[in-house]
Amino acid sequence: MGSTEDLDYPQTILQYNSGFLVSKVMFTACELGVFDLLLESGEPLSSDAIAARLGTSTTGMERLLDACVGLKLLAVELTQEGALYRNTEISNIYLTKSSPKSQYHIMMYYSNTVYLCWHYLADAVREGRNQYERAFGVSSEDPFGAMYRSEEEMLKFMAGQNSVWSICGRDVLAAFDLSPFRQIYDLGGGGGALARECVSLYPNSTVTIYDLPKVVQVAKERFVPPEEHRIAFHEGDFFNNSIPEAELYILSKILHDWDDDKCSQLLAKVYKACRPGGGVLLVESLLNEDRSGPLETQLYSMNMLVQTEGKERTAAEYSKLLEAAGFGEIQVKRTGKLYDAVLGRK
Repeated sequence: MGSTEDLDYPQTILQYNSGFLVSKVMFTACELGVFDLLLESGEPLSSDAIAARLGTSTTGMERLLDACVGLKLLAVELTQEGALYRNTEISNIYLTKSSPKSQYHIMMYYSNTVYLCWHYLADAVREGRNQYERAFGVSSEDPFGAMYRSEEEMLKFMAGQNSVWSICGRDVLAAFDLSPFRQIYDLGGGGGALARECVSLYPNSTVTIYDLPKVVQVAKERFVPPEEHRIAFHEGDFFNNSIPEAELYILSKILHDWDDDKCSQLLAKVYKACRPGGGVLLVESLLNEDRSGPLETQLYSMNMLVQTEGKERTAAEYSKLLEAAGFGEIQVKRTGKLYDAVLGRK
């Protein structure tokens, strides 16, 4: 006779099998505007009313709403007039576009871009390379050329990254006391959400966002208000152009995009540019040393396979890369959240 644990195995496999259905339900409700409508309405609405206002079928919308109830993204109340739906707190905070902590943009990026790459996961595993060529018909040789293949795609990616830092940025920036560093460069700083968190947390510091010219242009126009004088910009490609001197360099979700050789090349340039006594802060999702987890990081590493040239690493692996570049006094802080922090000093 099998143990009680054995009896759970079929259910576990079924849950894994339907995992992508769960995320697609959430993505679809976001894309159609369900959570925004319910927030704006100020009162619970019927499935017919939601369908009419969003221009969908009534049968499809009713099933979508019920699935969202099952996921605890919506709550339902049965009245004499029928079922009435409203947002739960988690949806109001994270799934509505107007919320400061909205994850709408990263979800749309996953739904419309990442999902298509994951369709070719088996090919990525066989070949050991990203799948932009199969998914979008663009070269896999330049991952960011593929990611930024149109202004619309670049904007989606930048907005998505900004939404991540709106809920994770403060944790990684507060992992160490960065107040002694007054002149900071955020390499690959994109839309500037992490830079804005940084100057908010450390008001005596200035942050320069170093990124590709087209990224800097969009950041200036769309994401960083001109009155924010503590944030500056530097246009360039940090692999091919010089890196200016600074006291601290932030590399947030940068090294995981590249193989060890590219990481070593970049860190050597950073070390050379860094002022004596300065440092580098790596912000990454760290694998356990035995690679047994966390599951989110293991899945991110699979995503690096289908989208980039890189991978997620352990704290020891990042420390080794930093030491090889010349950095010392390496400290690691696990935040208990999605992203962790590693600080090296020159």
